[in-house]
Parts: sequence; C-alpha cells; structure tokens
Amino acid sequence: MRLTRLVVIATLFALPSSAWLAARQDPAPGVTSQDLLQGLKDPTSWLTYSGDYSGRRHSPLTQITPDNVHRLVPQWTFQTGTMTRGRGFETTPLVSDGVLYVTGSNNFAWALDARTGRPFWRYRRELPDDLTYGASAPVNRGFGLLGDQLFMVTLDAHLLALDRRTGSILWDVELADYHIGYAATMAPLVIGDKVIVGISGGEYPTRGFIDAYDPETGARHWRFYTIPTADEPGGDTWPFTGVRERGGGGTWATGSYDPELNLLYWGTGNPNPDYYGADRLGDNLYTASLVALDADTGLLRWHYQFTPHDTHDWDSNHVPVQADIMWEGRPRQVVMVANRNGFFYVLDRVTGELLLGTPFTDTTWAREIGPDGRPIVLNDGSQGCLPDYWGGTNFMPPSFDPVRGLFFVTARETCATFIPQKPEIAPGRRSSGGTVWVDSDKGYGALRAIDVTTGERRWEFRYPTPTLAGVLSTAAGVVFAGDNEGNFMAFDADTGENLWHYPTGSSIWGAAAMTHMLDGRQHVLIPAGTTLTSFALPDERAR
Repeated sequence: MRLTRLVVIATLFALPSSAWLAARQDPAPGVTSQDLLQGLKDPTSWLTYSGDYSGRRHSPLTQITPDNVHRLVPQWTFQTGTMTRGRGFETTPLVSDGVLYVTGSNNFAWALDARTGRPFWRYRRELPDDLTYGASAPVNRGFGLLGDQLFMVTLDAHLLALDRRTGSILWDVELADYHIGYAATMAPLVIGDKVIVGISGGEYPTRGFIDAYDPETGARHWRFYTIPTADEPGGDTWPFTGVRERGGGGTWATGSYDPELNLLYWGTGNPNPDYYGADRLGDNLYTASLVALDADTGLLRWHYQFTPHDTHDWDSNHVPVQADIMWEGRPRQVVMVANRNGFFYVLDRVTGELLLGTPFTDTTWAREIGPDGRPIVLNDGSQGCLPDYWGGTNFMPPSFDPVRGLFFVTARETCATFIPQKPEIAPGRRSSGGTVWVDSDKGYGALRAIDVTTGERRWEFRYPTPTLAGVLSTAAGVVFAGDNEGNFMAFDADTGENLWHYPTGSSIWGAAAMTHMLDGRQHVLIPAGTTLTSFALPDERAR
C-alpha cells in the first residue's frame, strides 16, 4: 500500500491540470445527492453507471447527429495492460469536472484527464492468491460517486471508499467471505445516504443478497437476501433440505431507482446448481427475478420471476429500465427488461403487474407467457437449440429512447443443449451441475430496436457472431453499439442504418459507451479490451 501511495503522489505532481487543481482547491462538497437526482441534465457529467437512475442510458446530447457521426475521430486512447482471461474493460467511466473515474480488471482504478486520457492517479488493490469466483471473472464494472468519495467493490468481496482527489482508501468493509465463492464486480448505485451493492458467486454454493451502506462510515443499513428463509414469503418454493443456504441468486448487475416511489429495481441471478435442478424442486424464489425493494428498509414490495426453477443459467442480472409511457390509452409507470431467457417484458413498476411478455429472440424453448405470468415451455433443453448459458442477451446495458418509444438491445441467437449432472457441493468449489453443448455454426448477434408498446421489432442490424456489447442512445437519433469482432458502431435510431464504425482491435465485452460534453464538444467513450478510447467530431476551431 505504501508503494501505491507513492505512485499516486508522483502521478498527481507529474500531470497537473487546471481543472483538477481547481477542483482540489474548491471547498464545495463535490457531487451531491441532488446532482445524482438531476442525472444527465448537466451535459458535462456522467455520475452513475447508467447515466441516471432510470437505467435508460439515453443521453440528451445532440451535437453528434446521424448526418455528421461519420466524421467522428479518436481524440485519445488510454491503455491499461491489465487484461486477464480474455476479459478486459467492462466498466462505464464516470465523469465530473473534466475528470474521468475508471475501474479495470483485477481491481485497478484510475482518475484520468478527460481532455487527454492521462492519469492523475492509479489505484490497485492487493488481492489474495486464493480467490474463488473472483479469479474466474476478474472484472469490475465501475464506480459509484458521492461528494469527494468513490465507491468500488472488489474481487475478494469488499466495498471500498476512495478519496476521488488522491485515490487513497477512506474505508474498507467486507461484504462476504470470498473463500466460499463470493466476489463483487458490479458498479455501486448511490442513492441519498446509501450505497447500494450486489454480490457475485451464483456458480458457487452461496446465498445472494443486496446491501445498503452508509457512505461516510461504511456501516451497513440493511440487507435483503434473494433466497428467503423457510418462514418468509417465497420460502416454500425451496425444499426443506438445507439447499436454500446455498441457493445462488447473485445480484451482480447494477439496478435502477425511482426516487418518487422510493423503490429500487434489481435483477437476481440463477439458482445453484445452474443446470441440475433435481435437488431444488420448486420455483426457487427469488432467483431469475426482478425485485422491487423499499430503498429505506430493503423490504420487498413486489417481485416478478422470469424463469421459474431455472436450469439454464438464465440470470436476470440486467439493468431494469424505467419509463412513463401510454399504455392502452392511459399513462403507466413501467419498468422494462429484455431477459436472458429471450423474452422482453414490460411491468407496472408500482405493482409489478405484467403488461407485456413477448420473445425478442427466435428461441424455441417458449414462445408465449401464460395467464399465470409463467412462460409456456415447449423445449426443456434436451432437444437442443435453446439460448446458451450467456442467454438471449446478458448483463450488457440496453438503452431506451423515450421519444421514439424504442428499446435498443443486443440480442444473441444461439443453439445449445443442456446436459445436467448432479454436482458435488463444497464451499469455494464451483457447482454448475452439468455441461452445455453449443452449436457455434448456428450463432449470430444483432442490435434490435423493440417497440415497447407491442414488443415488435422495428429493425435489426446483424453481427457475424453473438456479442456482449452494450448500447447507448442519444436524443439526436444516434445509437452506439459494438460487436464481438471489436467494431464500435453508430446507427440511425429510426432505421437501423449503420452510419459509422471504428475497429477497436478488441472484443467489446459487456461494456457500453457513455457520452458527455467537454469544452463545447460532445465526446463518446468506449472501453474495449485494455483500451479506453474517446471520440469527438473534428474541432473546427483549430482550423
């Protein structure tokens, strides 16, 4: 840690910036709760994982348009050199006062000059050698931000608070014991006086939860377990054999928040074991679900389970997207999910009532939702050609354009056969419960635009292989997305026409673009592999 602090100090003095020095000398409280509530109204900022609490990842910026997006050029690149196991950046950078805050694999983190990409400081957590889940997926998806504090979760299942001016640690709390399979990879969600975090580890015999912590002290306010006890609602959907204590239900994707209803919306992961369900008969609540929690107490208000008794690793670790739309002639407050099981859902976000459930992929395991809200299963997996374990989509963020009423999502068309097998259960040992055979010749990916009132596809753009790149849309009618081959692309939101592309050189995996204004110019940033690249239109003032 002493060496890290010396590097931090040297970097700060070596790379001065007028914006950075001004921020350090300014006694203002930094980013406030009101700033977070305002979301993307300040065009120079991107203060939370999805840009705002709604989860829409839809920017109001209009400088880059369908007519001029073809002129985008790189402004700078930042390379980390930290890629491991084929996975690099999965983060969404935050930006405030001209400074970017970025996390990387193996719990590296940086503060970067948004004008040049040069670092002000670097942080690296010293991780133990005996990581369990954290060793197999050593990624991190971003910071939370409040005041002059940054919040980051770690592969050994801790939550850290860092001083955003120096990168030094302010406090460090343990979320769970990493030895038995826990880790943490998601971007914290800061709401008011709480830092909300989830946990990874559903492929290990763990019990998922969502936590709220005090940003000043690290004290825990509340915890919601995604696997209920026997005497709690939903407890009867598990066998009374001790399975629930290791039932899975990880919460490793960032949720969304409705300040007026004071409700958190959070997706939950697969039950454990992933593919073998004979020892956990029942629906296995609250796995593969969306839960709505009271933000003050963590108490469950409602839930909707997308895939009861999941045996295909179809997590619902997605960003729940909120909208206020007209539904059958009257306004409705809704929350939308394009799910790993291949269905697109629209739910009333006050009550959890299902309004729409329809396939957005060509999956054959089910084609409709029954009157009871459950999918009508046609193919349990033994006949092949189900969405694979990565699903019809995954954790990569979608976006929603409220003016066009279009939900943009990366869809994956795959053909998989699931072969269950009873696993040996042991703490810290992976227990997937079978194998999966995937026919790679039948797979492809697509960016799809879905009409949220009907579930119909307005357009699609096909990729050569299934991809895990996320999506960003803007008010100017531009949609930014990418593919597994490393192409970062721009599309016309109305037609799906491919307007521009840039070869990044690395697969865009799990990450989505973000955008902000800087010195009067709109910048778009994309993480790919070990590189973060910033794009903008040519600066006409320099001519």
